[in-house]
Amino acid sequence: MPLIVQKFGGTSVASDDRIRRAAGRAIEARERGFDVVMVVSARGKKTDELLAAAAALCESPPDREMDALLATGEQESAALMAMTLVGLGCPAISLTGGQAGIRTDESHAKARVAEIDRAKIERHLGEGRVVIVCGFQGVDRDGNTTTLGRGGSDTTATALAAALDADECEIYTDVEGIFTTDPRKVPSARQMPRISYDEMLELASLGAGVMHGRSIEFAKKFGVPLRVRSSLTDGPGTLISEASGDGRPVVGVALVEKESRVSLDNIPDRPGTIAAVFDCMAEARVAIDMVVQNVGIDGQARVSFTVCDDDLASALAAGQAAIERIGSGAVSQRVGLAKVSAVGRGMASQAGVAATLFRALASAGINIEMITTSEIKISALVPQSRATEAVQVIHETFELEKPSEAPLQVVAEGSDSLRKAVESLTDLEDIAVSDVRLDRSQASITLTNVPDEPGVVASVLEAVAEGGVPVDMIVQNAGFEGRANVSLTYPRERSGDCAATLQNLMIGWPEATSASEAAIAKLTVEGVGLRSHTGVGKRLFGAIAAAEANVKMIGTSEINVSAVLRDDDASAAAAQAEAAFGVK
Repeated sequence: MPLIVQKFGGTSVASDDRIRRAAGRAIEARERGFDVVMVVSARGKKTDELLAAAAALCESPPDREMDALLATGEQESAALMAMTLVGLGCPAISLTGGQAGIRTDESHAKARVAEIDRAKIERHLGEGRVVIVCGFQGVDRDGNTTTLGRGGSDTTATALAAALDADECEIYTDVEGIFTTDPRKVPSARQMPRISYDEMLELASLGAGVMHGRSIEFAKKFGVPLRVRSSLTDGPGTLISEASGDGRPVVGVALVEKESRVSLDNIPDRPGTIAAVFDCMAEARVAIDMVVQNVGIDGQARVSFTVCDDDLASALAAGQAAIERIGSGAVSQRVGLAKVSAVGRGMASQAGVAATLFRALASAGINIEMITTSEIKISALVPQSRATEAVQVIHETFELEKPSEAPLQVVAEGSDSLRKAVESLTDLEDIAVSDVRLDRSQASITLTNVPDEPGVVASVLEAVAEGGVPVDMIVQNAGFEGRANVSLTYPRERSGDCAATLQNLMIGWPEATSASEAAIAKLTVEGVGLRSHTGVGKRLFGAIAAAEANVKMIGTSEINVSAVLRDDDASAAAAQAEAAFGVK
């Protein structure tokens, strides 16, 4: 019999009427011929009440006991849902995460799912029951209750859908689906009928709060179609699947408002430096976001990264530890920043997207602190005071409020390499690295001491575009004393063309200089949810250091991490990376 997993968030079970409505969804699905597994969150403000109760009695509650306490919120919801269904004449049973067979690691408050024993759930389904599972929780190998952290109920639902080979996983929430951006920021934001896993992974990690990235990781790894729907209306919602979007270059804009920048200045531009930085961040369990390193100058380099404000203290301590390990350098910081990102699979095939975006921000007088790009996203660090305006400008520039007239571009994202990587996982939430790729067809140019003001990057990209030179990576590090550095990579055979197109532009910046490298290589690790796993950078840059190769530029996203190297070092570094990730 076909199976559907339905997840209901806290607002969807906040009152008796909403619990009855959710129960009706399950009964309706059964009437359509589906077996049903429900996943429920704690009701309304219940988690806040439990946190307050703990704080009133203990200044520093043990993590183990906090997990045991917080898990009771979901248990209340699950039991009430089961009672409601039984009262409506539908057989049902509630299960805690542990009773449902969800086994996790030992990390309290942020546990990862290791495995799911589906035997008990399947037995109850076979006996004709709706099974209601407590979201957000599991048990470790010693039987201790653990919680999964932010977005835990979404993770529970998609993990169960993967383990049970569900036909679809419905995520019921208080919004109609996935929108082109936050409707509270941009009232003209439009609900999307569908979006690809990769696009949704980027949007989720970049600030779109409807779903957490971990749940999208599960869906992509195991091919689970997700549908985000409102629990209060009967609209179709948004389907998240292997099909790409509607062919336009940008499908959504995301915003992270409370970002801080940490920079390691004047660090040695030599093999092993970046590995030491990522080692220290991984040891401190700091999930860094934008990572930017331009090509080093005069034997020194600057690497900058962003973290959420709550992680700033840990990031600064880890940065200082890295400086001490490296032997020289200094740590600096800046707060009051925000990250705005444009996402879309069409970027890879449509030239000029970045130039259009940066020109739009420049026209609004919004300066950019940092830039990092991937095949499907462009992220810019801007002052927090201009963040909402930046989102509005980008949304309007790409006319995201208008439905696309282009036919749906259905492109399968799954691959044999990803399936093999998933099959080899020991734990369900382990890193799934599907490929290590080496691109030896590129060159680079770095412009140093350009004015740190709106419009500079747009002018650079427009000049290159006018010369017909396609650009791959775009990196701008944080400005210093009114000056900034911008690095680009592009096809090697166009080196002369790129330098020529920028020559006239450079005349207007008398203090600026340029340096080209005619032969570089880009080493890329591909997979699922790479940014959320702090060990990916540690492994990649450790492998590059083992090959005694120096890192010149860095680019990160949810689906890949790239490092630009000297071409002569590329083969040895790629071999080390393949060994480190078990990919050949």
